[in-house]
Amino acid sequence: MKIGELAKTAGTTVETVRYYEKEGLLPKPERSLNNYRSYGEAHLERLRLIRNCRALDMTQDEIRTILSLADNHQTSCQPINALFDEHIAHVDARIAELKQLKTQLAELRQRCLSARPDAEDCGILHGLAQMQVEERGERHTHLG
Repeated sequence: MKIGELAKTAGTTVETVRYYEKEGLLPKPERSLNNYRSYGEAHLERLRLIRNCRALDMTQDEIRTILSLADNHQTSCQPINALFDEHIAHVDARIAELKQLKTQLAELRQRCLSARPDAEDCGILHGLAQMQVEERGERHTHLG
């Protein structure tokens, strides 16, 4: 199948297919006599695997690891389980960060319970100006 057919069947764009090829996640296809890329079922399966990993918010490094393990049929599931355990821990850390952010936003919102006629009197703006921001240090996410 041609690149457009592959992209459509996998539910992605031609640019995405080319990007994954360039990054080495998707192997380069054979070329036909007229120099068109010719993709097979293996390309489609791999592209779907990549897209599903991206839907789970996995990084390219994590996807590379999964693809490498998938290509090595001698490997047990243990390395994949470990990768997923680590990814789950990153998601948990990000959820905690987002909960803290939500609390801060709600506290600021409580400073201004009614619409004021003048932004100069806005409790949220005063709160933002007075807020002490803590140094975050290293983020608890694998995405950086």
